[in-house]
Amino acid sequence: MRIAEAARAAGTTPRALRWYQQHGLLEPRRSPAGYRDYDERAVQRVRHIRELLNLGFTLTDVQTFVDLLDREVPADFTQPGSPICHFALEKARARLAALDERIAAATRIRDRLAERLAE
Repeated sequence: MRIAEAARAAGTTPRALRWYQQHGLLEPRRSPAGYRDYDERAVQRVRHIRELLNLGFTLTDVQTFVDLLDREVPADFTQPGSPICHFALEKARARLAALDERIAAATRIRDRLAERLAE
């Protein structure tokens, strides 16, 4: 399928597919006319990329998972037998810690502002 159809099937945009390709996450085949040609496996990969991004991972984080992107994203990263490697689990824990820090920093800013409005 061409890029617009693949993007629609994956729930994203053609621009996102080109972005993922530019960052080494996708490598579509090319038709004889030079058009990008995506199969269902590529669509599934994009869905997995989007799921990881929606969990709070960055594109750089996702690039470290490139070898795992054709597998389902596990519901529980710590389940025995989960199809995720130790490195990916550590990356997930580091991302969670970074998100916790961002939330704490935003809460501190919010609290300072709320104090000034409490007159």
